[in-house]
Amino acid sequence: MALYLLYESASGYALFLAHGLDEIGQNTEAVRNSVTDLNRFGKILKLAAFSPFESALDALNQCNAVSEGQMTDELRNFLELTLPKVKEGKKPKFSLGLAEPKLGSHIHEVTKFPCQSNEFVLELLRGVRLHFDKFIENLKSGDLEKAQLGLSHSYSRAKVKFNVNRVDNMVTQAIVLLDTLDKDINTFAMRVREWYSWHFPELVKIINDNYLYAKVAKFVDDKSQLSEDKLADLTEIVGDEDKAKEIVEAAKASMGQDLSPVDLINVKLFAQRVMDLVEYRKNLYDYLVTKMHDIAPNLAALIGEIVGARLISHAGSLTNLAKCPSSTLQILGAEKALFRALKTKGNTPKYGLIFHSSFIGRATARNKGRMARFLANKCSIASRLDCFLDKSTTAFGEKLREQVEERLDFYDKGVAPRKNLDVMKAAIETAEDKDMDVDEAANEASTKKSKKKKSKAEITEGGQPMDEDKPFVDRNGDASEEPKSEKKKKKEKRKSEQEPEHEEDQTAGNGNGMSEDGTAKKKKKKKSKEENGEELPAASEGKKKKKKSKAQDDE
Repeated sequence: MALYLLYESASGYALFLAHGLDEIGQNTEAVRNSVTDLNRFGKILKLAAFSPFESALDALNQCNAVSEGQMTDELRNFLELTLPKVKEGKKPKFSLGLAEPKLGSHIHEVTKFPCQSNEFVLELLRGVRLHFDKFIENLKSGDLEKAQLGLSHSYSRAKVKFNVNRVDNMVTQAIVLLDTLDKDINTFAMRVREWYSWHFPELVKIINDNYLYAKVAKFVDDKSQLSEDKLADLTEIVGDEDKAKEIVEAAKASMGQDLSPVDLINVKLFAQRVMDLVEYRKNLYDYLVTKMHDIAPNLAALIGEIVGARLISHAGSLTNLAKCPSSTLQILGAEKALFRALKTKGNTPKYGLIFHSSFIGRATARNKGRMARFLANKCSIASRLDCFLDKSTTAFGEKLREQVEERLDFYDKGVAPRKNLDVMKAAIETAEDKDMDVDEAANEASTKKSKKKKSKAEITEGGQPMDEDKPFVDRNGDASEEPKSEKKKKKEKRKSEQEPEHEEDQTAGNGNGMSEDGTAKKKKKKKSKEENGEELPAASEGKKKKKKSKAQDDE
């Protein structure tokens, strides 16, 4: 049976035919000895076909597919064109040797070509890798090394950029540093207490907090110079006037020895260093909280940022934590106790890192194991939601936390909790409502921006916009519902309706014997038409009386 070897190089796919295996035999040691000698190795292998990659991007895609054990369309076409065709119903008379067993299984599933990957094939491929530039005629010296270097850089860069959106390794580093800082701050604070106690031993019993002790030690400095004049500043630091007075009184009757100024300077510097570490620890904690809300919001809402970060760090990543079943997550962090129990055939541990959660502490001793199992179940759900959801939301984590609270009430008081189906439906509804609110806010912001752009465009086209085109702006900055143009149009309509009424009023006033100047009193705008209708006949009667008087005078 003929043996073909598929070699994936940085410049393309190469297919070799092993035709002289009888000379060296099927022995791995014989192949290993003949690899170094090109004259001997060239007799057993022959280049059958070579398919170069089109570009560096194509080489990267092919390399990613090979590493994942997937056969691309280009590789399938290359194999089908170069390998001997197999008739239907007959077994192939060749086999394909590869370095990747996963790729071989996928090729066999799709094309039905028999594939193999063993030590003998790997030794042959090692010789191909060693003398590959000699088999390709037009390949210049140095080209293969450049292709390998470029492909390795791009492949590594792509693998590093794979976790850009979910940078959970930052959470891992932050929680490890936070735990280290807690130990270091505790150690350094005890060193400050021991060092300064040679000078002022009574201060240890008065102040218990490490950070506050370092702050007071830096402020007091030399106990002999501490007087009641500094009582106000000391009260601000301690936060209690009685404690400040107690410190002042203890300094007056202290049994400690005097220290030189150089020693006091060193104590103050070390106390300042401890204070800086405490401040940095606070900032690091805030950073960890914000990172957990970005990466695993549901897990943080359920079990807390610190415990969630420890779970992610112990599992290695959020994806690994999502792959863990709830039984594994329950005892995560208690591996030593688990294997010791399995070895000694004792009781296995009930909880690991999730023991630091407040839910297990609130449960009774009888229900701690049940609570740990239930909490691990909800944590596994939350981690999977955080890992595979496209949009980050805390709706599911809050509902899961409510479920854990209800389970605590069920264990203590016997109150029946809600069903999982109802809780998940409510969580989905709240998540959709939040998405709707976010979309509406984004639409409002876009409409405001479009209005501003339109006003700017009008200003640029016509110099300055007319007063009628400007919308009325309130003090709050919101535009009024009706612009000025519509209001002015309404005013003009009212004026046009009122002008004939004013003329009729003036004629009626002249007929009734108004003054010679012809001035008439202005009527209010809100007079009804009935009043105007009553004045018109009165004016006509006055005209008739005038005509009659003129006719009598003529006679």
